[in-house]
Amino acid sequence: MNQDHSTTEWVGVIAGIFTAASLLPQLIRLVRNKKAEDISLFFLIILFCGLGLWVWYGFLRSDIPIIATNAFSLLVNTAMIILGIKYKRKRYRS
Repeated sequence: MNQDHSTTEWVGVIAGIFTAASLLPQLIRLVRNKKAEDISLFFLIILFCGLGLWVWYGFLRSDIPIIATNAFSLLVNTAMIILGIKYKRKRYRS
């Protein structure tokens, strides 16, 4: 592996980690407050589709960093969607 390829790999891994972690503060806030008024489920569903396609793309390329970081993002996004629906329904029942 030459130096340029190694640098490219590291940049990709670091970018993937930051992207994967981007929803964590929102998820933590959602869990703590149990309120989903500020959450756009439409945004999360579109993001879910995009992340699913990135995971598929990673499998097509056999690229573990793409698969791992986007699969983690997909997991966090799924939790956001489930909790968003749960807390929005809870609000309407009260």
